[in-house]
Amino acid sequence: MITVHLKYEIDADKLEDFEEYGRRWVGLVNRFGGTHHGYFLPSEGDSDIAYALFSFPSLAAYEQYRADSMRDPECQAAFELARTTRCIKRYERRFLRPLDGLSQP
Repeated sequence: MITVHLKYEIDADKLEDFEEYGRRWVGLVNRFGGTHHGYFLPSEGDSDIAYALFSFPSLAAYEQYRADSMRDPECQAAFELARTTRCIKRYERRFLRPLDGLSQP
């Protein structure tokens, strides 16, 4: 299993746009065979940092999702929402391997 950790620098004045972007991607990742663990939005502390976590059974499955998402109209609409609203200033992507007592290396 591979878990993707995304750290977003967002425009705090466009939080509603970012929330809509996140709602779309939760469903899309799940539709493409992943498990979305949710978006984590600013509350106390930094007002412009948000996170997301989602997992795929393997790096190959994640790479297939990435390729398929480039051709999917709903994914393209979500990308376009972020581009037109400019709710995301930048993001960082990390790949993690969960250690939960159940996963094998």
